[in-house]
Amino acid sequence: MSHKPWTAIVALAAILATAAPAAAAVPQQQAATTPPPAPQQADPVTPAGEQHAADLTLRYGATERSTQIRRPGSSYIKVHFAALKLVPGDYVTVAGPDRREVHTYYGDPTLGGGTRGSGHTVHGTPGFAALSIDGDTAVITLHTTGRRSAARLTRQGYGAVIDRYYRGFTGDEAAARTPKSFSVCGTDARRDVVCYRDSHPTEYARGNAVARQLLDGLGHCTAWRVGNTNRMLTNNHCMENAADLAASEFQFDYQCATCGGNDPRAGTKVAGGQFLKTSVLNALDYTLFSVADFAAIQQFGTLYLDPRPPVAGERIYIPGHGDARPKRLSLFEETQGGATCKIDVVSSGVNTGYRCDTSGGNSGSPVLAASSHKVIALHHLGGCPNWGTRITEVYNEISGMIDNNPPTGGNDFSLALSPSSATVQPGQTATSTVSSAVTGGSAQQITLTAAGQPSGVTASFSPSVIQAGASSTLTLSTTAQAPTGSYTITVVGTGASVTRSATFTLTLGSGPPTGCPGYETNKTGSLTSGASQYQPDGQYFQTTTTGPHRACLDGPAGTDYDLYLQKWNGSSWAAVAQGATSGPDETLTYTGTAGYYRYRVHAYSGAGAYSLGYDAP
Repeated sequence: MSHKPWTAIVALAAILATAAPAAAAVPQQQAATTPPPAPQQADPVTPAGEQHAADLTLRYGATERSTQIRRPGSSYIKVHFAALKLVPGDYVTVAGPDRREVHTYYGDPTLGGGTRGSGHTVHGTPGFAALSIDGDTAVITLHTTGRRSAARLTRQGYGAVIDRYYRGFTGDEAAARTPKSFSVCGTDARRDVVCYRDSHPTEYARGNAVARQLLDGLGHCTAWRVGNTNRMLTNNHCMENAADLAASEFQFDYQCATCGGNDPRAGTKVAGGQFLKTSVLNALDYTLFSVADFAAIQQFGTLYLDPRPPVAGERIYIPGHGDARPKRLSLFEETQGGATCKIDVVSSGVNTGYRCDTSGGNSGSPVLAASSHKVIALHHLGGCPNWGTRITEVYNEISGMIDNNPPTGGNDFSLALSPSSATVQPGQTATSTVSSAVTGGSAQQITLTAAGQPSGVTASFSPSVIQAGASSTLTLSTTAQAPTGSYTITVVGTGASVTRSATFTLTLGSGPPTGCPGYETNKTGSLTSGASQYQPDGQYFQTTTTGPHRACLDGPAGTDYDLYLQKWNGSSWAAVAQGATSGPDETLTYTGTAGYYRYRVHAYSGAGAYSLGYDAP
């Protein structure tokens, strides 16, 4: 963060761990009639990771136009480029090894290279950071759209220079660095938001507008969309100024697909936009801002403010990213089906108090009134009771900067598909998650259907009827006789008051080439342009004797596919032989000693299915 070192955040967390605010000593039964002193300690920004130096370069013409950063067990990798200079049309991707997340950059966006491509963050030094990759590995690849004069471009400083990266703590590291929370009041009753999809569909749906904030690559808070326009809210102690916003990214839809499943979706990540207004911690502790790619997050709906005084005993609930975890919903105080969260202290300074469970990372979470399903407070302080700034106080300062008027047309919803495209061979299947969000009024029942699929392709949904705010799985099953080509399939959601749709692009390719017969081992696969796969089946094989390796790659016509044989040298995989001509087909031979080997198949340009045959000693 630009305004305080991370050691100060950790120190603040340690203070909270050893001394709860004075308000915690006030018995709950007295809270409504005897307000305690207003607390002065904030739930800390959750320490999430650490920064490491790197010295990695991708140059034109290099045999390996890809590198990776891997820290086993880390929760994310965020790559910082000291420089990125590319020929127009060329680009760099930062992706997970499974390509569930892919961020694309056509140059340094801080130097005018950001007219297209993914969002980015800046951190007070030259260059920029890519959006983070969930998991412990980030693969960085230089993609070219034509043949280049490598020597000349290298002399002119073209390529990518990576000087550092941020990596998220492992589970054990996070537990060791996060102090015991005094914001969980008794038993922690929070559950994954999806656990309430059927029993509390409106509460579940309202959580869609809530995002996890990654601040300066090192800490987590919660932020959420407010009103009909491009506006977001969080705490001032999570974002004090424009530099903090420039160093922040926001992850929507980071929530588990199944209740208690620990299977979060990658979600949608966007960078910050414009810093609009703020109020410091010892005042109202809010920051109003926008994001850079508003269109990408509109599918998740929004929240509206309920600018009125809270009422003692009224039911509330809090969605958020406490402990930096996938989104959870605080609905009950102690046990499921027991006492629901409620307002315990109507007024203490500018705050209202409650015993809804929160923890570090929940800072900035919305506190919603169950009567209106609108925001009644902005959570920011812990101590049991926990505290939120009364939203009427915030509204008085920002009302002219937001559109807080829900649509008058009744209930409405949106649909989105993730992924929105797939390439498969006839006879294979493709799947996509159909997500819905309430964008107006209350949740309604949606019936899902599909149209536009060619002969030999059938579409099914599980389930086929959902409540707005819930999700379904689309499965496209193809027969071996399905015609090749690209098809636009429209997913239609029909509700009681409105119909919405989203599109999915299905590409059916012909079977893989078969130009490599007579080899002992045969493998097939399919690549998009610039991507790589490792064979056999993403693994490696072992030879126990010295002898010849022989391999053949048959790629799709009109493409440029390359083949590399790699050997494990004790610390990394090193290329020992290659076939890297300008066509789709390659061969290689190599006499090697005993050890571990694998093949890397790389689509230098073009895409489609391939066949690989190889012999080993």
